[in-house]
Amino acid sequence: MLINPKEILETIQMVRMEHLDIRTVTMGISLRDCSHPDIDVFNENIYEKITSRAKDLVRTTNEIQSLYGIPIINRRISVTPIAIAAESCRSQDFVSIAKTMDEAAKEAGVDFIGGFSSLVHKGATPGDLKLINSIPQALASTEKVCSSINVATTKAGINMDAVGLMGQVIKDTAELTADRDGIGCAKLVVFANAPEDNPFMAGAFHGIGEPECVINVGVSGPGVVNAAVCELENPNLTEISETIKRTAFKITRMGEMVGREVSKRLGVEFGILDLSLAPTPAIGDSVAAILEAMGLEHCGAHGTTAALALLNDAVKKGGAMASSSVGGLSGAFIPVSEDAGMIEAVKAGALSLEKLEAMTSVCSVGLDMIAVPGDTPATTLSAIIADEMAIGVVNKKTTAVRVIPAPGKRVGDSVEFGGLLGSAPVMPVSNFSSETFVRRGGRIPAPIQSLTN
Repeated sequence: MLINPKEILETIQMVRMEHLDIRTVTMGISLRDCSHPDIDVFNENIYEKITSRAKDLVRTTNEIQSLYGIPIINRRISVTPIAIAAESCRSQDFVSIAKTMDEAAKEAGVDFIGGFSSLVHKGATPGDLKLINSIPQALASTEKVCSSINVATTKAGINMDAVGLMGQVIKDTAELTADRDGIGCAKLVVFANAPEDNPFMAGAFHGIGEPECVINVGVSGPGVVNAAVCELENPNLTEISETIKRTAFKITRMGEMVGREVSKRLGVEFGILDLSLAPTPAIGDSVAAILEAMGLEHCGAHGTTAALALLNDAVKKGGAMASSSVGGLSGAFIPVSEDAGMIEAVKAGALSLEKLEAMTSVCSVGLDMIAVPGDTPATTLSAIIADEMAIGVVNKKTTAVRVIPAPGKRVGDSVEFGGLLGSAPVMPVSNFSSETFVRRGGRIPAPIQSLTN
């Protein structure tokens, strides 16, 4: 890959003034050879596997950060979905596995470890149910562990039994972390069409189609894209799209250079580059700001979904032209608590839960980092999940829900998580009941467009 001097100067500007960073370097590790009926032996196996594989990850990324002068914000690990790796364990409780993962992550020096996960889109095994039932306590008793559950795919439809179960799991997780505004729920995501190579938390896991060990990189540059759009003089939407594509191309080249160097030094395969515009609470690093730079008074105004569609499409096209390894989610994230512009839009009354749901039909993920009143019924949480899963299944795309029923909080209050997780105003939900619908269970069949063979 040839980089000319002009590109180097542009990158320096992006880093210094426009919040460009490598959001995460994530090492995926297979735990399939760690299985054992004795959970103590299994825990020993996974601790040894994770710590030995990831022992040089932080040191290597620090060296490359210094070499290139590009900030690397998080170092993370993803592992084989624990429900799969631990299926043979005779124990009925998988909380000790989460604690072992947490200890291994601390030993490796990483920020998060993902993969306390299960894939139940067509049904659940005993191992799946053990894991799901362990989630509340697991997330309450660990710092770095993240959990994800895939409950729907375009090929299988929506497992409404699992959707109903997850509403209660989210509620229980919030209650067990009530002293921290329900932060356990910030480490738990429910998916439709979950990708196997996603480097971002809380949804990262090392898929069964992945190699033994791999490096996946997540690049983020909302501030860079916003600056590029703001520099245009009275552009039309075609010109905005072209500018975003060119900017995404430059960001992707930078990210792939870093990712391949990490892989080379660690002697690990390079997997994918996830070009997702993942915002932070910092002013100027906002996806909402990009949409407003296109001409919206506030994110959430009529036209927001169309503007987001333009943004997501341009990011994907620019990234795909720059690399043959673009994967994961790659597009635009809209996590409310992590985006200063989204927070302001909610406070101004411009952005509602219903509008966010509409926006998820064209963005990269779904309803992300949304705080709702603590007394929201579990069945309402399940219904919110079901709606989002339907958008993903019908549109053949990844969608997800990361919602926090903040204990003791009401509409207008706020939750504070700190760091990249930020803070969020508590948003209203419908007062009308979905209980009977959710409790019917069963499966919502796959749509006709699933018949692609």
